[in-house]
Amino acid sequence: MSIITPAKLTEALESFLKTFKDKSGKLKYRARLSQMVSIGSKSLVVDFEDLLMHNLDVANRLRNEPDDIIQCFIKATYEALRAENPDYAERIRKDIQVRIRNLTDKLSLRQITTEHLDKLVSVNGMVVRASELKPLALEAAFRCTKGHITKIPQSGIILMKPSRCSETSCKSIKFELDMKSTFFIDYQIIRLQELPEELPPGQLPQAFDVSLQGDVVNTARPGDRVVLTGIVRAEAEYSQVAGKLRIFRSRIEGNYVEVLGKEPELIQITKEEEELIHSIASQPGAYERLIESVSPAIHGYETQKESMLLLVTGSPQRVMPDGTTIRGDVNVLLVGDPGTAKSELLKYSARIAPRGLYTSGRGSTAAGLTAAVVRERTGMMMLEAGAVVLADQGVAAIDEFDKMRTEDRNALHEMMEQQTVSVAKGGIVATLNARTSILAASNPILGKYDPYRNIADNLNLPIPLLTRFDLIFVLRDIPDRAKDELLARHVLELHRKGEYVTAPPIDFNLLRKYIMYAKKIQPILTKEAEEKILEYYLEMRKIGSEFMITVTPRQLESLIRLATARARIMLRDKVTEEDAIRAISLMRRMLETVGVDVKTGKIDLGVLHGRPLS
Repeated sequence: MSIITPAKLTEALESFLKTFKDKSGKLKYRARLSQMVSIGSKSLVVDFEDLLMHNLDVANRLRNEPDDIIQCFIKATYEALRAENPDYAERIRKDIQVRIRNLTDKLSLRQITTEHLDKLVSVNGMVVRASELKPLALEAAFRCTKGHITKIPQSGIILMKPSRCSETSCKSIKFELDMKSTFFIDYQIIRLQELPEELPPGQLPQAFDVSLQGDVVNTARPGDRVVLTGIVRAEAEYSQVAGKLRIFRSRIEGNYVEVLGKEPELIQITKEEEELIHSIASQPGAYERLIESVSPAIHGYETQKESMLLLVTGSPQRVMPDGTTIRGDVNVLLVGDPGTAKSELLKYSARIAPRGLYTSGRGSTAAGLTAAVVRERTGMMMLEAGAVVLADQGVAAIDEFDKMRTEDRNALHEMMEQQTVSVAKGGIVATLNARTSILAASNPILGKYDPYRNIADNLNLPIPLLTRFDLIFVLRDIPDRAKDELLARHVLELHRKGEYVTAPPIDFNLLRKYIMYAKKIQPILTKEAEEKILEYYLEMRKIGSEFMITVTPRQLESLIRLATARARIMLRDKVTEEDAIRAISLMRRMLETVGVDVKTGKIDLGVLHGRPLS
């Protein structure tokens, strides 16, 4: 291979930017350069595959010698930008960046070894923490005692000072940093960890620190799955006594971060999909078809699937003029015998929700669910978000709810009603948003649900927590020849086919987009719906004697939330009487199973409070 000079390389890359055409024959990068000017961007994103097609030699060199090639690329971008808009090119000359994406072979984090040092790699992983933004000096300006300024380009972690003044006549060797003339850039460190599904059996997940500079900072938040292109670096470790050590620490210098579709804001719904969503909602029996599409691998459970659909959709949070908020998220608790597919329902809801997290009770602590204060390597205290904060405006599915330690479960009290998480620890006093719907699953104390005991005696859960759930369902496994045969045939066919027994009316990806679209609607109550809910509430308050605990305003709010969520999923901006009737029927189905006092056989909400009339 003949040695190409940097000037020739820059020319080759400039011709690539000016002449490359995509499949439709458009000048792809000319369009991107003019777009840079119009949106005021300083980075040009280049697809690696295009470079491979255009010039294989340069593409391979980019992978093996990224530092030199990216410098040439930046010069080429500046030249090409000058042809488009000379003023803008001059203005951002120092800040131009080239971001490479879609590298052809992705590595996993544990495949990165010393042979990848100073090479361009692409990895995917999950962001587990992100630091705050800090200014990083790229070019430091130093002022000597006589006032002359010397500029030194900076690299590495330690600030380099000049040895002598840039003025030849000046003999000064004392310098002070001049902050105003120093050129700073945004800098952030994120922690990238292996994806859980890519873990080899019996291994712990590996993590890398990734440093980001310029306009890629703040693109990824904790909890996001990302594909990262960057250069692997070795960084010296220091000890207080000996200085630099022989052992180095590896980190990745991020070049481009692409967040994978977990974020509702980033998933684009096209015009055609929007029309399809409206056509689904306008068909007769649309609501039943939506319920059928929820968790199609599981047989039956229409009531529970309906409540899961409403839980994922939720109703809007109302904020009063004085800042008081009214909860809009629906919380559901499933109590059931072993083998009634509770965990599968939970996992499905975490997948279908625009932001969803699944966690199991035994391995979850209060800090892991809400928020923790951790000490960094530098000795700084840093706030780390837990599961319910990461799932803000989404769903947190908590399995094995009864196996959690009592003090860990108590951390959820504030979150479930006030929808915030407050931390006061290590000098950090903060309140974080946790507008999250909780879907929890729990086993009864005796393993199987005892129909001769009330719900509070069947569960190892504190009463205040029970009352915070809008809906509680008992899934019982009762032998019944006809039902058992249907279920067994369903399971056998699932295993034989390896796919759904009957295809769901709406497929998974479309249903997810449908829910996302529905979440933008803010329905309001109509007079008819109000009357219907009021009538039912007053009728329930009337039952029983004065010593009995009847329905509380919490159940009234639950009814309003469920009715609003149903209006939302039907893409309406008004809550109709029909929505109110469906919400009441859900509440009624719950009260007929959970809210009945087993001694008297009457509906008595005291059983949820642990104080039935009997």
